[in-house]
Formats: sequence, structure tokens, C-alpha cells
Amino acid sequence: MTTFHYGQDQLTAGIALQICRGQRPAQLSNDSWERVERSAKIVRNLAQGEAAVYGINTGFGPLCSTKISASDTAKLQHNLLTSHSVGVGAAVPEEVARLMLILKVHALSQGYSGISPATLKRILWLIEQSITPVVPRQGSVGASGDLAPLAHLFLPLIGLGRVVYKNEVVPTGQMLQAEGMEPLELQPKEGLALINGTQFIAAYAVQVVERLHRCLSQADLIGAMMVEGLLGSAAPFHPELHALRPYAGNRHVAGRIRRLLEGSSINASHSGCDRVQDPYSLRCIPQVHGASRTAWLHLRECLEVELNAVTDNPVVWSEELTISGGNFHGQPMALPLDYAALAGAELGNVSDRRSYLSLTGIDGAVPKLLMKETGTNSGFMILQYTAAALVSENKGLCFPASADSITTSLGQEDHVSMGSIGGRKALRITENLEQILAIELVCAAQAMDFQRPLKSTPIVEAMHERVRAAITHAEADRVFAEDIGQAARLLQNGELLSIAQSHGLQTEWDDQFEHY
Repeated sequence: MTTFHYGQDQLTAGIALQICRGQRPAQLSNDSWERVERSAKIVRNLAQGEAAVYGINTGFGPLCSTKISASDTAKLQHNLLTSHSVGVGAAVPEEVARLMLILKVHALSQGYSGISPATLKRILWLIEQSITPVVPRQGSVGASGDLAPLAHLFLPLIGLGRVVYKNEVVPTGQMLQAEGMEPLELQPKEGLALINGTQFIAAYAVQVVERLHRCLSQADLIGAMMVEGLLGSAAPFHPELHALRPYAGNRHVAGRIRRLLEGSSINASHSGCDRVQDPYSLRCIPQVHGASRTAWLHLRECLEVELNAVTDNPVVWSEELTISGGNFHGQPMALPLDYAALAGAELGNVSDRRSYLSLTGIDGAVPKLLMKETGTNSGFMILQYTAAALVSENKGLCFPASADSITTSLGQEDHVSMGSIGGRKALRITENLEQILAIELVCAAQAMDFQRPLKSTPIVEAMHERVRAAITHAEADRVFAEDIGQAARLLQNGELLSIAQSHGLQTEWDDQFEHY
């Protein structure tokens, strides 16, 4: 695979994850190193000058008018990291912290931040050696970027904080001693360049883009299985219908469901029945799933801008032009993250409605509670309880974090985005969604069993066969948590997606909705 060049190539969520997982090499080009050195030299000169330049020879936030002597600039940057390391709560997932390092390197490598080559090389070394700083989840308001989490992320540069080293969490000092290395002394502006930025928000958004995309793609597959299991109609997926309301997301989903059902013996078996229409959770799959696709697309497009942006402060062009602006404000990502969170919650909501529908059946398509012998057996009733609990939890998480703002920094930061909270909530909703879809998958596979000896399409049958290889048909009650766990693993591993792709499941909208 080709090497990614920090500060030069276009970064996407997919490429960031490849670098993070060791699947793609990454480095700075000679041009990028030259830009970094040039920017660092400008900052060194400004720090020695008489003119006050925010964050270079002044204090921070409400102390922006306090001039700092050249001899105190190193202490200023050191203190900045320590004073802002106020995060609380459990640590972020290790992959999120690694993504933060990668995203910060890409931003700093563009040559507008004044970072020194030595500091950048140390960050690259942490990435390459898989040494990951421990970063608390809570403490950022997404205003001057993600101050607290980024401060914790870079404490190891100055010998403080904790890191994951050789699969253990250890004090940074212990890691440095084992590696025969010394802490760095930060140069002018470096502390500010490190902690100003939106890399915490963006790292969570990268995770949401990947995992919500997987959920969206698999929700279509599971929905098609449920249409078959409940003897639903294929008419609502007709292309002429969706041409009259041509949202790209709707047409993409309708095309996928149509392809999944085309030529099905199950579907053909009831084509002449007298049922007029199906409940919304079946016939409105393109409209509901499609709307969530649109929200995902908006997040992906915004994130790609963010991943390639310079979001620290001040931004340095020359000794004559430095601008203290607001590129670190998290609002451009806070809003699409809240939108994506709502999209994920709604995808789970309609999935649960299909699971519930499978318990009651439609016109005798399946036995009540998806089991022939009930009474002594509760059947699949309680699986839907869990789905309902997760759906309700997601609804509670849907209040938009970006709707709130609490003034900080003695009024200097009088509007904040809370995008960091939105990112964490969106990921949690997506994690719950994976379990909701797993429950629907268990129910859909059971419903399809009752349509035998009729067969669906080769794609749907191959997916059903894979489910049955892991989860047997249930004739009586058992510990269904184990079935849910097996289904969740199938979804998290993307096995159904691989089956669908191997059978050529494609639509004209794939380039827009199937890549990130």
C-alpha cells in the first residue's frame, strides 16, 4: 500500500484508521519537514521580539494581555500542558487516543503551527512504537479545541502522564527510562499548538463514521431478511416510486433491498395475496434508512474537511502575519455529530419495530413469539425487551450536545460547542445500535426458517446460512444472550457484508455511500 504523507496528502477517515491499525505506512515528505522548520523559525523570532503575539510571548485565555519574557517561554509551554491536564473519567479507547496522535501530526505537518521538528519526531515515534498516552474521556467543552484531552495526550512529551507501553499502563517516566530517552523541553508556542485543536472530536467522529456506516449497510441486509421472513412485499422498493422522491439515500437503500429480493421464491409465493400494504417498518425501509444514510454522508463530508484543516491557534504565516482566530471551535463538527447520533438512534428505533413485528407476525406468516410451542416457552419475547431498553437509552442520548453552551475562561470563551460530548454520545449510540441490529438479525433468521421449503435469493440464503452456522434455530427457550452475542460478532466482523459483496450487491449510488 502506498505511503501516506502527513501534511501533504488528503486524509480520510478510512486512511486514518489504516494508519492507526498498522495497515498503511505514513511519514512526512521533505517538503513538509521544510515547512515545519520554517514555521518553527518564525515562532522563535517572534518570541524574541517586542511585539505581543498571542500564545508565543503572552499568557493564554484571559491572560492574553500578559507579556511573557523570552527566558520564560519554555516554562510557559510546560505549565500549559500541566495546568490543562484536568480530564476525569475512564480513559478513551486506545484506538481513539492513537487516532488523536495521527490527526494532530497531520495538522501540525502543514507548517502553520510553529511546532519544532524534534517535538514532531517524538510524536511520530510514539505512533510508530505503538506507545499510546492515556487520555481521560471527560473535560473538553470543544471550544479552544479539546484542551484537556489534548493536554493529557501530550503530557508524555514532557515526561508526565501515563502511557500504554507493551500492553501495560505505566507512568511515562518508566517508559522513557526503559527506552533510554529524556523528556522534551517545549519551544515557544509548542504547548499551545499541541492542545489547541479538534483532534478529540475528530477522532471520535472517525470511529462513528466507520461503525455507523457498517450499521447502515447491515441494517439493509437484515431488513431484507425480515421482509422475507414476514412475507413482506417487494413493491415499496420499486425504482419508479423512488424516482418521484429522488433522495440519493432513499434510492440507494431501495436499490439494495430490490437487488436482495430480486428472484426470491419466498417473495413470489405470496405475490397474489390480498394484503394491501405492510407496516411502515417494512415498507418504509428506504425512507428511514435512507434519511440516516444522508446524515452519515453529511458527517463524512464535514469530517474530511476537519481532518485536513489547521485547527490550532494562533496560525502562523510569517513574522508579519499571525492570526489569533477561532479555527479550533468545535461547532462545525458538533452539529453533524448530533445529526449522526439522531440518525443512529432512528435506525435502531425502526429495527426494534421490525423485531417486535416478528413476534406478532403478519397474517400468520410466523408463529406468535417466533416459536411453535409457547406457554412453557416464552419464545423470542424477551429479546425485544433488550432492544427496547437500548432504543430508549439511545433516545435519552439524542439531546444535542451542541444545543448547550457554558461560558468558560472568565468570559474569553463565551460560546463553546460541546462537540466532544456529542462525539462520545454518537459513538455510544452506535455501540447500542450494533446490539439492536444483532437482536433483529436473530429474529429475522428465525422468521425465515418458517418459510421453508421456499428459498430466498442466493445472497439472502448465503447470509442466512452463515447466521445458522453460528446460531441454531430455536425450538425451545435457552440463554438467548449467547445468540445475541454471536450475532453481534457477525455484524462487528462485517461477515454479512462480505457475503453480500461477494455476490455483487451494488447500486449506482455505491461511490457516494459505500466509501469513507
